[in-house]
Amino acid sequence: MTLVGELHDDHGAVYRDHGGRSVVANYGRPESAALAVRNGAGVIEMGYGVVVIEGDDRVDYVDNAVSNRVPTTDGDGTYALLLDPQGSIETELYIYNAGERLLLFVPPDRVTPLVDDWQGKIFIQDVEIRDATTEFGVFGVHGAASTEKIASVLNGAGAPEPGLTFVRGRMDSVGVTVIATDGLLGEEGYEVVCGADDAPAIFETLLTRGYNAAPFGYDSYEILAAEAGTPLFHTGIRDQIPNVVGLRNALDFEKGCYVGQEVVSKVENRGRPSKRVVGLRPEKLPESGAAVFAGDAAVGEVTHAVESPTEETPIALAFLKSGADTEALAVRIDGEELPATRVDLPFVDGGKPSARLPAYPTETDR
Repeated sequence: MTLVGELHDDHGAVYRDHGGRSVVANYGRPESAALAVRNGAGVIEMGYGVVVIEGDDRVDYVDNAVSNRVPTTDGDGTYALLLDPQGSIETELYIYNAGERLLLFVPPDRVTPLVDDWQGKIFIQDVEIRDATTEFGVFGVHGAASTEKIASVLNGAGAPEPGLTFVRGRMDSVGVTVIATDGLLGEEGYEVVCGADDAPAIFETLLTRGYNAAPFGYDSYEILAAEAGTPLFHTGIRDQIPNVVGLRNALDFEKGCYVGQEVVSKVENRGRPSKRVVGLRPEKLPESGAAVFAGDAAVGEVTHAVESPTEETPIALAFLKSGADTEALAVRIDGEELPATRVDLPFVDGGKPSARLPAYPTETDR
């Protein structure tokens, strides 16, 4: 489902599935669009599912379920996870305190399971939970010039900072909320939230008014995320233990119990997860799931690989066994084991490091 399909079609959009939701894959040249974002500003319609939670007990209710502390101040947000009892990631959430309600952005295929589960666990709490996906349009504005882009069209407020905070303002007389993102593409970024009926006008404003911006789709988004060293939910985070993915920004080790916390704390205190996310530069582009070898031993697998237009070479994120020899790695591509070099993340140093860059505990953290 896209709220501005005719406008996408005017730009030659090709569509794809994203967690059960139709989103723009590209407008014909995803690598060129990724470069345009890296060097300027681009606009993408985000394929989130949206959940609204209201009622006097909304903050405590959600805080008891998720891995990070829910913000208590209007205008603040956080990144958090829902885990299963084995500590594996079921859902990622961006949680924003919008005064009398919480606004949650989640993967679209996780909305119904989340709403059904949480509604079934309401007893005496004053909490109302609903799927509000069709009520909102959400557009990402990313790139080296994204702050200039937002400043050129936002009235009544300045661009928000720091990451995961928001301001309210207007664009061409339409009320909007502008969120500072956590830099998943390695550049400054914002998300513009509006009512569903206003989505076409806001998309047109973001593309054509003020500072120039180019439309881009999820193919370019994933290229930029890989260059920034960002693990994404559907290509590396889902079903993993958060310590393995290095998502320390999604965890509060001081907060009370939530489902899966004991497993997370045990891995953290042990100090070394069984595997971790690394960057690879292979000779050719591998498929997701391609085996990684150190000599004759299989030591991991590729999660996400792209042709990087910035690096002008294939790059990949992979899970590698902790302690594996990384001096002579190879990736299985088309039935052959081809050399691959481990590289430090991010592959590309942009204007803002991704808050989701894998981070692992050191001895001084424990």
